[in-house]
Amino acid sequence: MSSEPSIFFSDVNERQGSFLRRTFVVGGLTALGGLALTGRLAQLQVIQAGQYATMASNNQFNFRLVPPPRGRILDRGGVVIAGNRPSFRVLVVRDETRDLDQTLDLLGRLLPDTMDRRRSIIRDVNAAPRFSPVPVKSDLTWEEFARVNLYANELPGVMADMNEARYYPFGGAFAHVIGYVAKPNDRDIKAIEDRGEKVPEILYNPGFRIGRQGVEKSFDTDLRGEAGGNRVEVDARGRVVAEDIGGSRPAVPGKDVVLTLDADVQNRALEVYGEESGGCVVMDIRNGDILCMVSAPSFDPNMFVGGVPSRVYGALRDYERKPLLDKAIYGSFPPGSTFKMTTALALLDAGVDPTERVVCTGGYRYGNRTFRCWKRGGHGAMDMHNAIKNSCDTYFYHLCNRAGVDRIARVAEDLGFHQTYEIGIAGQSKGTMPSRAWKADYARRTRNPHPDAGTWYPGETLSVAIGQGAVSTTALQLAVMTSRLANGRKAVTPRLVKSVGGVERPAAGASRDLPFSREHLDIVRGGMVAVANDVTGTAYRASQLGLGDIQMAGKTGTAQSRDYRPGESRGPRNADWTRRDHAIFVAFAPHDAPRYAIALIIQHAPAGGAADAAPKAREIMKTVLLKDPDMRARIERPLPPEAVAPAGADEGELGAAPGGEVTGAAGAEVAPAPAPTPRRAPTATTGPRPYLSEPPQ
Repeated sequence: MSSEPSIFFSDVNERQGSFLRRTFVVGGLTALGGLALTGRLAQLQVIQAGQYATMASNNQFNFRLVPPPRGRILDRGGVVIAGNRPSFRVLVVRDETRDLDQTLDLLGRLLPDTMDRRRSIIRDVNAAPRFSPVPVKSDLTWEEFARVNLYANELPGVMADMNEARYYPFGGAFAHVIGYVAKPNDRDIKAIEDRGEKVPEILYNPGFRIGRQGVEKSFDTDLRGEAGGNRVEVDARGRVVAEDIGGSRPAVPGKDVVLTLDADVQNRALEVYGEESGGCVVMDIRNGDILCMVSAPSFDPNMFVGGVPSRVYGALRDYERKPLLDKAIYGSFPPGSTFKMTTALALLDAGVDPTERVVCTGGYRYGNRTFRCWKRGGHGAMDMHNAIKNSCDTYFYHLCNRAGVDRIARVAEDLGFHQTYEIGIAGQSKGTMPSRAWKADYARRTRNPHPDAGTWYPGETLSVAIGQGAVSTTALQLAVMTSRLANGRKAVTPRLVKSVGGVERPAAGASRDLPFSREHLDIVRGGMVAVANDVTGTAYRASQLGLGDIQMAGKTGTAQSRDYRPGESRGPRNADWTRRDHAIFVAFAPHDAPRYAIALIIQHAPAGGAADAAPKAREIMKTVLLKDPDMRARIERPLPPEAVAPAGADEGELGAAPGGEVTGAAGAEVAPAPAPTPRRAPTATTGPRPYLSEPPQ
């Protein structure tokens, strides 16, 4: 008989206890989870409700910066010389396009020229912040604008709108002094970070522009204004659904900058330069206001606003006449014979008698070298007045070492050479004014091993005395020199910016008194009057204004641009451009009651100061005088009876009556220049006028 298996069960009470323990553990854990969930929900819905509501709103609404209208730049009469104009443009938003390449292909069918800039467009789009519209093309014609809008539904991520673009109505006339605007680049961002400043968010906006060069750069912060913004509602993919007008903030326009320049004078100056290269500055000698500061040849700054093509920029950069260089304040040139007034004042300061005569035979022998005068046959016996009038080199060769190079350098700096000015534009060239200390320092900086490298030799002073050698200056410095000579009392300083945001800007500094006696200034200015009004003066024909009794006083100069071998000809007008000399002319008018001064430089001129520079300066000065109501009244008034010439009277005897002293706007007393000397009949000269050290005047 087999046995069957037996099954044993635990005690009923034991099984019930185990079940109760499990139930208690699971129930407890469930309760704790419920309490935790309830607490978390309470935290989210009660305690942090405001925070998450704000985050949800931020996800729903975006704040997109709007570039502010850039401030205008105006001339002294309120004429806009840099402003803003409406511009149609087409934009692409990277995050709203399915395929950027395909979108650009479709857009290229509507705007074929965008295909040429495809690579730069893709670079800009990829570098832009998310959902930020990137301009693809600006200045669309109405037909292009309408065409893009017609096919907008088939171009995801593409939109067309109207904004404001920078505009320069006078093109190249103000290009160098005003500068231009362009997109910020990595160097601009790094420069701000290097200064420890926070980079403004608006700089990352693809449509924003900052100043480049000139006034646009120097006053960029004032001209920028404050960015505004549009608060827009977006969907989950970031696409704009609607605009929240109440949450938007309008942009604040930039401040207007008013300059002392005159648009008519500036345009006329660029016009008279034609195809020549150089710089011109016109100043009001009473208060230092700059009426004209032009550089030629110029360029159209409007090309740079939207980005100039590389081939165009390359052509401007490589052209030998350097249209991108501001030759009025950055380019430095030898002053040539226009420096002789400085040397003359140094000689007078050293005690040289202005009536002392030096016989010019066409050259001056010093050591083992002959320094030639520009006039081969010589000028004969010359005193200081006639040496300035005839631009006799020999006179200054003979006497310059009585003053010495250090005295000449000191007088030059008193007249405005070898320094820069606070006119609102940085980077001016300081030029060079040689002295004993300058040469010693130059030898140290260049580490010249020669034991006498830093020694100044008297023979070097001869070149300095006629504005050659190491002497170099800018058109602005020449204008300051002429203004101070014409003013006769105050060392006037130039001013370019009249006001910013309606707040008047004073001159760069209080004008100090000139350290020259009235008698010495009269001698020098008398020579300048003779240059322009004596029939034997070097600039007589080119200096006649034809404006009643108003006459100029001036000085011509022709400066070497390179070294010449003994006997080498300087070449005719059709010589290679780089081998020609520079032509310079400085003047002030009216000579009997000075008001305006001009300095004009022509780089590598066809002939010289009298033939090339003086006629151009005359035309610019005529425009300046005709713009002045007081000068117009003087021109239009009838001549007094005593000024009417009797029958048979010589034309040279009819000089204008000397005017009284004038007090300038800045309180600078202006002394009248001496009346012109009686005009003599011109002397005949035969043959060419070869020279070695100083060109013909």
